[in-house]
Amino acid sequence: MTLRTGAIVQALGGQLFGDPDRVIARLAPLESAQPTELSFLVNPRLAHLLSATQAGCVIVGPAMADAARTRAHGGGDCIVADDPHLYFARLTQLWKRLHGGAPKPGIHPSAIVEEGAFVDPTASVGAQCFVGRGARIGAGSVLKPRVTVGEDCVLGARCIVQSGAVIGGDGFGFAPRDGGWEKIEQLGAVRIGDDVEIGANTCIDRGALDDTVIEDGVKLDNLIQIGHNCHIGKHTAMAGCVGVAGSARIGAHCTVGGAGMILGHLTIADHVHISSASIVTRSILKPGHYTGFYPIAENAEWEKNAATLKQIHRLRERVRRLEGGLADRPDES
Repeated sequence: MTLRTGAIVQALGGQLFGDPDRVIARLAPLESAQPTELSFLVNPRLAHLLSATQAGCVIVGPAMADAARTRAHGGGDCIVADDPHLYFARLTQLWKRLHGGAPKPGIHPSAIVEEGAFVDPTASVGAQCFVGRGARIGAGSVLKPRVTVGEDCVLGARCIVQSGAVIGGDGFGFAPRDGGWEKIEQLGAVRIGDDVEIGANTCIDRGALDDTVIEDGVKLDNLIQIGHNCHIGKHTAMAGCVGVAGSARIGAHCTVGGAGMILGHLTIADHVHISSASIVTRSILKPGHYTGFYPIAENAEWEKNAATLKQIHRLRERVRRLEGGLADRPDES
């Protein structure tokens, strides 16, 4: 199935320069796009790719409109949008709908939905999924194959859960006993809001007593661990392999880069952005971008080095003052 550029603009808006009857057979990156394909440019640092691309049509922002219209290939066809990245995202959604890629509502015959669970008639539960007793799956939500939703857990509307994810497994709770461990039963559940996406093989533990909470619009990548009783605010996004220990409270509109770690019982304010592979060891109460890397060492040595590191700025200022004082002294040689 193909789309014409005129039909795309009619559906999504934007300003088309060029032939509205140009046929688009595929969406593709700038580097490899061909004359029957459509691409987009967001990052100005990649503007050099615009002049060389073979794409039949390119989505650009207003600042790149002239460059797109005068490019050597594709006849200068382009769609100008205020936010080309968002426009492209909506185009991918339109493309998938028209090409029949959206999952159909219903429960696959191989899925298990226990007695007392509720799956909205508009939701889709894929092959070999498990939905435990008392669980609820909201309208339009999609469970890809082999998803597990534990008892009493709740997913809101329009959620997407990728294959292998486990929602509502037991949290890591044990009491020490005679050199071993005594299990603490996890009596809470997981409550997930609307428009949440959960990546493949991500695990969200049920709460020990109260529920683990994932608010509306949260996006979790693959292989993420969310510990029991965590609370993640609206529209926060986490990249792959992030780990969040139990009872951490993360605000709204935060981001955590890949393999970032957040220790338990910490509070992260709204609009905090944590770099990849950073380890958050204390609460962050002010919005901003935070980074923390440190080589691993024996704990006692690490603590000494960390204490010294905190003094480096103060020591630098002392050295500067001393050097300044010595420079003012006459040469006694």
